[in-house]
Amino acid sequence: MAEWLTHVLGAYVLATLLSWRYPWLTPRYVTIAMIGSIVPDLNRLELVVSEHTVEALLGIPFSWVPLHFFSGSLVAIAIGSLLVGARQRARVFALLLLGMSTHHALDLLLVGLSGHSYPLLWPLTQYAPPTPSLYLSTDWWPALVAGAVAAVVRALDRRHEG
Repeated sequence: MAEWLTHVLGAYVLATLLSWRYPWLTPRYVTIAMIGSIVPDLNRLELVVSEHTVEALLGIPFSWVPLHFFSGSLVAIAIGSLLVGARQRARVFALLLLGMSTHHALDLLLVGLSGHSYPLLWPLTQYAPPTPSLYLSTDWWPALVAGAVAAVVRALDRRHEG
């Protein structure tokens, strides 16, 4: 749970900072970036609906795992972008991509037992970039740091609005 909070707050901070430069980036759009930050973790739907159940329903091989790679997340946000009107699709896609990218950037900092992260660009390459191994996904301190930064950005944002 702390990891999700860190991802959402990271996307909030980045989107809010960008909103100071781009007036069209209203709080509604900041929320879309925050939603995008959770997309790579849709692979955790496996905890609710097993891959075997989906395979039986669809009649084809299925796996939740690719959703956590950049390519799988990209497909998911492209589909998500189709849920809005044609005039908003480009903005929604860009903001979902922003949130998704913050998620992957933060995940690249996770502790990797091998000293490497996961193969982010799979299936294009199996290369797993080295990780600085800053924290575990179960650590609370990244969420506390993200919360403190988000609080400062929120306070500054209120001044910026006024």
